[in-house]
Amino acid sequence: MSRRGRLILFGTSAGVFGAILVWGLTGLPAFGGFNGEYGQIVNGVAGRERHVTNVVAAIVFDYRGFDTLGEEFILFGAVMGVALLLREARDDRERPRDEVRSDAVRAVGLAMVGPTVVFGLFIVAHGYLTPGGGFQGGIALASALVLLYASGRYRAFRAASPQELVDFTEGIGAGGYAVVGIASLLAGSLYLQNFVGLGTKDTLAAGGTIALLNAATALAVAAGMTLLCHEFLEEVMYPE
Repeated sequence: MSRRGRLILFGTSAGVFGAILVWGLTGLPAFGGFNGEYGQIVNGVAGRERHVTNVVAAIVFDYRGFDTLGEEFILFGAVMGVALLLREARDDRERPRDEVRSDAVRAVGLAMVGPTVVFGLFIVAHGYLTPGGGFQGGIALASALVLLYASGRYRAFRAASPQELVDFTEGIGAGGYAVVGIASLLAGSLYLQNFVGLGTKDTLAAGGTIALLNAATALAVAAGMTLLCHEFLEEVMYPE
């Protein structure tokens, strides 16, 4: 196909998809408006029933916690698939020198590593009290490690996140979520139903098993994203 033909095909496809998108968006409620009955009910009872102030966390880790278990293992399977496809016996090769040579970039980037870790931990710890949670906090924690590469060097990134430890943490995070559900069954409850005290509302000790599931999710997401960065950076450092 000629260059002109490809451009015509691309333009036509873009126009068709754009029209479908506009058609799909017509008739939606006004921005900020929501009339869903289920959402209104949960918004009214979640704080009282689960002792959390972040209703999203109550939904994700309690009311529909089994769905989130599926999402956890989708992420786990995706990360493991990437690792199996890209991982090779590369540990014996000597890494090339890849240090960032700009003093300003190194100073600012490395100085941000600590605050980014603290910020990630804060998002995880307060995930069921304020907007945030294990998914968001896990990404922040992984980005702190990536800063070591972006503002320092690849060796520093690998030293701070040993591959064996990252693999183990990924398994602990995904498996820990499932184990909480098994513990619920052993305690005589339904799978993933809360079986511990709900604690005091507006405190870090609130939420019962929501806090445990939130922490397990943070481990799985942080380790999963770090593992993906490991594999992709290895491909960049050692192209075929």
